[in-house]
Amino acid sequence: MTLSKCFRLAFSSILSSKMRAFLTMLGIIIGIMAVIVLTSLMNGVTTQINDMFASMGTNTITVQITARGGSRQIRPKDMYAFIDEHPDLFSGISPSVGAMVNVRTANDSEVTRTRISGVSEQLAEIRLMDIEEGRFLHYIDIAEMQKVCVIGSYTSRKFFGMTSPVGQVLKINGIPYTVVGLLEESAESAEGSSDDAIYIPYTNAMKIAGNASVSNYTLAAATDDMVTEAMDVLKKYLRGVLGSNDFFNVSAMQELLSTFNTIMGTLSTVLVVIAGISLLVGGIGIMNIMLVSVTERTKEIGIRKSLGARRRDILMQFVIEAGVLSGIGGVIGIFVGIGCAALAGSLMDLTAVPTFSGVALAFSVSVGIGIAFGYLPAKKAAGLNPIDALRFE
Repeated sequence: MTLSKCFRLAFSSILSSKMRAFLTMLGIIIGIMAVIVLTSLMNGVTTQINDMFASMGTNTITVQITARGGSRQIRPKDMYAFIDEHPDLFSGISPSVGAMVNVRTANDSEVTRTRISGVSEQLAEIRLMDIEEGRFLHYIDIAEMQKVCVIGSYTSRKFFGMTSPVGQVLKINGIPYTVVGLLEESAESAEGSSDDAIYIPYTNAMKIAGNASVSNYTLAAATDDMVTEAMDVLKKYLRGVLGSNDFFNVSAMQELLSTFNTIMGTLSTVLVVIAGISLLVGGIGIMNIMLVSVTERTKEIGIRKSLGARRRDILMQFVIEAGVLSGIGGVIGIFVGIGCAALAGSLMDLTAVPTFSGVALAFSVSVGIGIAFGYLPAKKAAGLNPIDALRFE
């Protein structure tokens, strides 16, 4: 018997009992749908986080130094000198000094307690910050301890409403600072986000915080490929000055991103395996229905065998029927899954787009499960004695 005839018989059998066929496929449909929705959402989350890391610069390196007395300490000028010695590995550096301060506008008596960040003029380039209006800090601002600041969109709206903040004054601990720049909105101007920020020269922040030294630095490797080498050279330098790894910590955005992707990959695998259990349930349903079908069609099998149908013809017929049944269920599950993924993505504000490889794998698994679970009923049908089958009532 030809393959085309087997497929025609399979479709004819399915169409003759549509409701039973649909209920048989339901497990496959739900399993495929669950796999596609989960993988799509996980891909959406991973893409969103990767974009977030990319917006902060995947070549950034963060250094935290524990205070140590005596001559074993690192000052900003030491770090700048180290960067200048390795222009092939590093493209920028910014000391970072944080402090809690009282902030108000020049014409308002209401004080807001918030955090300011003291940085260098290179931070905007390192962190890929975009300026909406005005400018970022300049070298002269740092060197001369100019009373200037750059603010985020949330801070701007909080203190100045919808008017332009550039040229206006914020009083930080009573000292007037002129706003010279407004950053582009990056986090929907939410409180506590990157838009809730005030940047001033780190030299001014050191004075406000009462710090004689800086313990935090943000560096940029020359390229993403040089991050590991740059970290090794940096650690060697810090170890040579401070005497031990216990007095500093060096981390890279790339390492955090790699760790995150590993966790997300593991989580995605676990979720897919859990969702795949329903595919096994669907396969068992197909096997049960095919066994029932063999019983119902015993006399038909006997007639076909008596007319010359070989064992492999009967086996192929029922295996193909099981494969077609699960394949149709897989196609329905794919379309339902894509629709549900798009809906879930819009509700969660994610771009949940199924990958071609994921869809192809889901369909292949559905057909494979149908064939695997359909083999036992097919084998039973192929092994029937034609005389016994003809006498079956």
